[in-house]
Amino acid sequence: MFEQNPVTNLLKIKYPIIQGGMAWVADADLAAAVSNGGGLGIIAAANMPADLLEQQLIKIRTLTDKPFGLNIMLLSPTADDALELADKHSLPEMTTGAGMPGKVLDKLKPLGTTVIPVVASVSHAERIAKQGADAVIAEGMEAGGHIGEITTMNLVPQIADAVNLPVIAAGGIADGRGAAAAFVLGATGVQMGTRFVCAEECNVHINYKQKIVKANDRATAVTGRSLGHPVRAIKNKFIKQYEELEKRGASAEELEALGAGKLRLAVVEGDTEMGSLMAGQSAGLVHAIEPAAVIIESVISQMNNILSEMARYNR
Repeated sequence: MFEQNPVTNLLKIKYPIIQGGMAWVADADLAAAVSNGGGLGIIAAANMPADLLEQQLIKIRTLTDKPFGLNIMLLSPTADDALELADKHSLPEMTTGAGMPGKVLDKLKPLGTTVIPVVASVSHAERIAKQGADAVIAEGMEAGGHIGEITTMNLVPQIADAVNLPVIAAGGIADGRGAAAAFVLGATGVQMGTRFVCAEECNVHINYKQKIVKANDRATAVTGRSLGHPVRAIKNKFIKQYEELEKRGASAEELEALGAGKLRLAVVEGDTEMGSLMAGQSAGLVHAIEPAAVIIESVISQMNNILSEMARYNR
């Protein structure tokens, strides 16, 4: 079905669906489940110590023989360690975020690793295209976690026009309707994060998953703009406190102290009041906790039905 698709050909996967590299969430279990389901699973290096990350990289190869990837947050203090491990373990695919991926491309491209940076602007996409990236993930501000300022609807077609690379759309996509829209906008693949948080194989606390399943269209808020690092998460007591501090003009040190450890608090301990429940606006589209393979098949089936109907109506 996707034999001619640039993303499936590049990544050697069945379906053009990538799982987001979510810190504290995207581990070997989730990544393997997504890869086994026909997509590209991603392990998030984030700030993980090198020994723990290596355990994850070893583990995933016991869970799947399909392609998988590693996401490196370039501004992380452990980014260089993650890069060395990617080299050591001959990782087939790499996604990057939070910075320019020059050193990743210089080190891994000669080894045959596919490098796909996440970008939030046309200028960023143009720069990484010149640096030699294999594809680009265009992530709109509807996404969860750290975000840019441009919506997916506007970002994807402008990046598709600007670079001669496969474009993977991200931000606000959680079903086949979003995937179909992304393809119409010029993407040839999609990345989903929030939907995969609610995969059965995802090891986040059940409380976190249930908050997403119960979310509506106005469930999320963006904080951190005063620091220049906006983050989208589900509204709760922590978000309210953070917003109040920002309104009072709190210092960066005060805001960072409040936010320290809050993602772990939500993911590991299931604290839905004081934890940071990072999730995109697509949370309102997630209604069940399902196996990753079921999620992928449902998205592909719905997308294909929509695109087929569009073709019928345009004859």
